[in-house]
Amino acid sequence: MAERTEVAPDAAPAITHRRLRVAAIGDVHASPTARGRWRDMLTEISHAADVLCLCGDLTSHGTAQEAEALAEDLRACAVPVLAVLGNHDHHCGRPEEVSRVLCDAGVKFLEDEVHEVDGVGFAGVKGFCGGFDGRMLDAFGEAAIKSFVQEVLDEALRLEHALKSLETERTVVVLHYAPVEATVKGEPEAIFPFLGCSRLAETIDRFDGIKAVFHGHAHHGTYEGRTRKGIPVFNVAAQIAKPTGKPYALLEV
Repeated sequence: MAERTEVAPDAAPAITHRRLRVAAIGDVHASPTARGRWRDMLTEISHAADVLCLCGDLTSHGTAQEAEALAEDLRACAVPVLAVLGNHDHHCGRPEEVSRVLCDAGVKFLEDEVHEVDGVGFAGVKGFCGGFDGRMLDAFGEAAIKSFVQEVLDEALRLEHALKSLETERTVVVLHYAPVEATVKGEPEAIFPFLGCSRLAETIDRFDGIKAVFHGHAHHGTYEGRTRKGIPVFNVAAQIAKPTGKPYALLEV
């Protein structure tokens, strides 16, 4: 069961039902050789937004040293930071070290708990791949295939538990992998099944009050799409062109 906590922005006291400015970015791929790369942007976000969502691939290879480089830049951010990990953060097999370093820098991870900021609920998981709509991989055949499919089923179930634990009228979902095909278009079609899975969208569509879904992972994808229910989905990988003209997206919910 996801743990529920509340996070208040450092700015003015919370006003019930006010619009919350949410900044979101994924795939920053921090590295010790590029310290300070995101510092100015994070300072800017502190003035433009009330909360920042980091949508995975926070590091390049999943090392503590890379996480420490991002943690240094995060000192410039004065608003709450909520995050999920990405596949790059798992590469070295030590995702808990990446999480620990960033938690020490004030980041709140959504994968095992939910958070509320000024009445808006935030839930998230890394997600996984598996394909979209009628072309999703089925759990049939070899044990390796069944295990592969089970991974995204487990992620979808974790997201369901998190969303059930929220009691807010407005909710934001944070992922790394895409829940819809629309936001991975622009990538080679052959790799679509490895960029996300509709099973995540199926879970999201079962809940009311979800105002936005953010994800990363597809560096050459498309900024905006929708679930079958019509919930807006945004690919906020840093490499994607956005209405802000910046590496991050900014949305009011």
